[in-house]
Amino acid sequence: MRALIQRVSNACVRVDGAETGRCGQGLLVLFGAGRGDGPEDVAWLVRKTANLRIFEDEAGKLNLSVKDIGGGLLVVSQFTLYADCRRGNRPGFDQAAPPDVANDLYEQYVSGLRAEGLPVETGVFQAHMAVELINDGPVTIMLESPAKA
Repeated sequence: MRALIQRVSNACVRVDGAETGRCGQGLLVLFGAGRGDGPEDVAWLVRKTANLRIFEDEAGKLNLSVKDIGGGLLVVSQFTLYADCRRGNRPGFDQAAPPDVANDLYEQYVSGLRAEGLPVETGVFQAHMAVELINDGPVTIMLESPAKA
């Protein structure tokens, strides 16, 4: 499971011109599920996302989480995080989870973040989306759940 996390001043997502989600200061999370990912990967990613210390404290150190600052999250599904570009010029997506599995894991991830007390808005799974953001820093972190033993 992968998440590209961007610290933002604000972000929004639109489908067919209609806004489906927005957040102010907080995190834009681009979420991708891979083949073989399951609930343990979701739990790990929820915990890591909610507690990742990438906001500055009074001393200017990256020492605060999105929970600490009372920030929000905008979570957008993005299977292209599993693009394999090693051969040829067209990416392959064999390692991405099938859509029904990926959607279930995406919903579990969003629910898990909400259970942490975080305000979460979303895009629309499998829709063509327009995402706007103001990256703060910029700070962009790639998270990947631990590999299976």
